[in-house]
Amino acid sequence: MNPPPNITDPLVLFMPSGKRGRFPVGTPVLDAARQLGVYVESVCGGRATCGRCQIEVQEGNFAKHKIVSSNEHISPKGAKEERYERVRGLPERRRLSCSTQILGDLVIDVPQDTVINAQTIRKDADTRVIARDTAIRMCYVEIEEPDMHKPLGDLDRLKIALMKDWGLKNLEFDFYLMPQVQGILRKGNWTATAAIHKDADSDIARVIALWPGLKNEAYGLACDIGSTTIAMHLVSLLSGRVAASSGTSNPQIRFGEDLMSRVSYVMMNPDGREGMTVAVREAVSGLVDKVCAEGNVQRNDILD
Repeated sequence: MNPPPNITDPLVLFMPSGKRGRFPVGTPVLDAARQLGVYVESVCGGRATCGRCQIEVQEGNFAKHKIVSSNEHISPKGAKEERYERVRGLPERRRLSCSTQILGDLVIDVPQDTVINAQTIRKDADTRVIARDTAIRMCYVEIEEPDMHKPLGDLDRLKIALMKDWGLKNLEFDFYLMPQVQGILRKGNWTATAAIHKDADSDIARVIALWPGLKNEAYGLACDIGSTTIAMHLVSLLSGRVAASSGTSNPQIRFGEDLMSRVSYVMMNPDGREGMTVAVREAVSGLVDKVCAEGNVQRNDILD
């Protein structure tokens, strides 16, 4: 886990993204970019061999951003960077961000020719005729109202209604639902829709969601996390209709273009695994927001 930034830490601004943050002296520029979500390509996992992570330091007084940026605010070239420059060459003013450490306030330009592999992904779902076999189904029931001559609680009467109308036995309820049952039944005037999860090879049915009255739609997510791209489809669990689709590049590509480079990055950086995990989780969460907005669906309507 990275320590919280200190107000005295150097302020670093990346252009053209405009993302900025404070980082302790000695932080590699590539690490700072990754923490801010700035796309800087690195195929070799930060070993100064691929040359893809080139950046330029802009010099001058950037009054708007309250930054005085200078090449003196970065570390001198080390042995690895000098070897790369000697063998393969570096354009004037360019540095390898994996080998360049932050010493002071900086405005850093990420040259356009170094982000040619940044991806904008759109993956639509092919339409196919398939047999739906979802583990979740929606069950509408009418529940008997409380009767002083039949001392049964709301949860018991709901179970009886589900067993009578839908043949559901061995019912279990998700714990978070149990305190809500009373309010939901009264709001629905003693009618409710339960989302039931039951695997084909299990005798146990589990109530995973409950709504007052009739609820006639619920959704599931299909997400494919590949080494370079992430694709997501929002699908109706009742009709099989694809309500929305979206995709993006896998942000882990910042840590290495292929899987072996990412493994190498994790081995060389103690916090590497956590950083890569957070990056892909944030990307997936962002895609969920996108498909929900596109499909006009609430997150709590996603059940699978």
